[in-house]
Amino acid sequence: MNKKLYVGGIPYSTSEDALREFFSEAGEVESAAIITDRMTGRSRGFGFVEMATEEGAQKAIDTINGKELDGRTLSVSEARPMEPRNDRPSM
Repeated sequence: MNKKLYVGGIPYSTSEDALREFFSEAGEVESAAIITDRMTGRSRGFGFVEMATEEGAQKAIDTINGKELDGRTLSVSEARPMEPRNDRPSM
C-alpha cells in the first residue's frame, strides 16, 4: 500500500524530479509533488512524496527527517488527510 509523506523545508530551487531522486534512497517513490503559490508559481517550500511501501515510508521518515538538502533541513512525517476549509465566502 502506498504511503504519503509530508515534506517541509524543501529548498525553493528544488524540482520534483530532484525530490523524487533524493527520496529514492529510502525506497521506491511513486510520486513527488512540490506545492506552489497559485499567483507566482513559486515553490512554497513544502510538498508530498508518496512511497510505494509502508517500509519505504518509514525508512524515509527515519533517515531523511532532519537531513539537509541544499542548505535547508527537511522535516518528514506521515501526511494527514486534508481538513475541510471554511475560510472561503460562499457566493
